Parts: sequence; C-alpha cells; structure tokens
Amino acid sequence: MKLLQENAGEYRRKWQDKKFFAGLQVIDFNPLGAANDYIFIFASMWAVCKKEFRQFFSSLTGYIAIFVFLLLTGLLLFVFPDTSILDFGYASLEKFFDLAPWVLLLLIPAIGMRSFSEEFRSGSFEILQSRPLTFWQIVNGKYLAALAVVAIALLPTWIYFFSIQQLSTDSGMDLGATAASYIGLFFLTAVFTSIALCCSSFTSNAVVAFIGSAFACFLFYTGFHAISLISAFPAGTDYYIDMIGIDFHYRNMSRGVITLRDLVYFLSVIAFFLTLTRNNLFKR
Repeated sequence: MKLLQENAGEYRRKWQDKKFFAGLQVIDFNPLGAANDYIFIFASMWAVCKKEFRQFFSSLTGYIAIFVFLLLTGLLLFVFPDTSILDFGYASLEKFFDLAPWVLLLLIPAIGMRSFSEEFRSGSFEILQSRPLTFWQIVNGKYLAALAVVAIALLPTWIYFFSIQQLSTDSGMDLGATAASYIGLFFLTAVFTSIALCCSSFTSNAVVAFIGSAFACFLFYTGFHAISLISAFPAGTDYYIDMIGIDFHYRNMSRGVITLRDLVYFLSVIAFFLTLTRNNLFKR
C-alpha cells in the first residue's frame, strides 16, 4: 500500500509539472497531446463521478432522500394551509422558492455527508490515492456526482409549474421569471453541495459531517442577513454584511433577475469551498 501511495504521489507530481505517464517534459506545444491530456483529466473525473453516483443509488437511501424532499415540498405547497399555493390566490411559485432552501438545508448535507467521511472511516481513501488521480480530480468528481443527485431531486418539481399553469384562470405564469428562479435555486444547491463536501473532508464521522454542513449552510444562507439587522452597525455597513450571505443573492435571482454580480458571487463561493476541500485532502 505504501508503494502504491508513493506511485500515486509521483503521478500527481507529473500532472502538476505538465508531464504525462512517460514522464517526458513537454517542450513544444502539441495540440493533439494537450487534447489527450484534457480528455484523460475529464475521463478520470467522470470515473469518480460515476462511482459516487452509483454508490448513492445502490441502496434505498438515495431514493428515500429524494422521495422525502418531493413529499415534503408537495405537502408544504398544496396541503398545509399556512404555506399552500392554492390559498395564496395567485399563480406563482414564490412560496416554493421561499421554502425550498430550508428543505435543501437538510437534504444536501444528507447527500454529501458520506462523500469523504466514509472514505476516511473505511480506509478506502488510501486506495483512491493509489490511483493516478490528482486531488482536484477526486474533489470535482465527487462534487459533480453529489450535484447531479440534487439536480435529479429538483427536476420533478417542474410538475408544480405545469400544475399551477393548468389551474390558472388568467394568462398563467411567467415562464422566463420561473426559469430564472430555477437557475438561482440551482446555484444555491451548488453552493450548499460544495459546503457539504468541504465539511465531509474534515472528519471521518458522517453524523458530524451532516451536523457541521447543515449548520454551515444555515450560517451562510441566513446568518449574515441576521447579523446585518443588528442596529449597532453604522449606516451602509449592514448592506455589505448582508451581501456576504447567500440569501441576498438568491433573493435577487428568485425574483427573476440574473446579474453578473450574483453569478460571480456563487461561482466564487463554490471555488472557495472546493479549494478548501482540496487543501484538506492534501494535508492528509
């Protein structure tokens, strides 16, 4: 096992030095060779992604998690009187986009809590290190697999849109605004997934990873907004504190407004947590 780990480290060093399996340094730019390098990188990431995706659906846990999410959102939107769209009086999914982040606060940590913690606990992370994979390939592969699972959970919610569209007595819902709101919800789930993956890389206990990621998602989603409401801050400071939180940017996109500032924010937060995850793996 030690020899395999040393070889894996050599593979990673070759990739970082822009070398390939033969260990030859690239002097002249070779478009075909560069294309082969990128194909190999994405193929390795895809292999990790497929493994994680199949593992999640290899038991009833994955199906139950998605079923509970859809059941809970369905009950909140159509059954419970305090949050029912039918009692709202307008053909709108505003209630759904307000409630979905709170449900995802529990769903996404449940999906991502075992990404690395289970690997650490079972000792399979050492085997994963023996493969010719960089830490970035491992992190991105696991991240894409978890994000794909969450995307599968969100896809059936379009039934809500078509149901309300059919029940509407006027011109119906604004498709463009709804699509923009779904884009905002997708970016929200992408940030939550990166946070869950990062928390899982800190511990070998899946329960601790779940609690930590749920708390971190809650803190980044609404914590900074709550802090901005404190009257002790001077005028204008509360606005910038509120901008740090996810809720500020998600509210803009859930209203159907997509701006470059919000997109850059979401991509920056995702990159930050994935980089932190990669650094945690590098220190092990």
